[in-house]
Amino acid sequence: MPEMAPVTVCVPDARAMEALGAKLARAVPGGCLIYLKGELGAGKTTLVRGLLRARGHRGPVKSPTYTLVEPYSLAGSMVYHLDLYRLGEPEELEGIGLRDLLAEPGALWLVEWPERGSGVLPPADLVLTLRYVERGREVGIEALGPRGHAALERLGGHI
Repeated sequence: MPEMAPVTVCVPDARAMEALGAKLARAVPGGCLIYLKGELGAGKTTLVRGLLRARGHRGPVKSPTYTLVEPYSLAGSMVYHLDLYRLGEPEELEGIGLRDLLAEPGALWLVEWPERGSGVLPPADLVLTLRYVERGREVGIEALGPRGHAALERLGGHI
């Protein structure tokens, strides 16, 4: 499969960040692992909220900073939102049963602060890097595997 160049999207506000999350929801297949990188307040959870709502979630979406993982059962498939900001050591992920959860077929994984799980987390299919810029935020999207390439290809015409 030929390498795809990363895509950069300008996101002026929270509404646009949620809209990007909704577009991502339609593009990513089950079984996809997405890393969300960026400073505190860059919009990672806002993007996740848009994705979850597009997949049918109607309740609140909060960052699982203290619980580490928030599961969502949506239309017969699972979405796991992880926030590893407060993780002390990557090995702590074993305590939440990460290995068993990752074995669940068709689940979608959204991982904030993935660098804190380095060495324990498997490689991502997509890496989204959120950056502050003068006009709001910029989101870089990089595909790293077949599922990621397929998602980026589907997303390409809609961003």
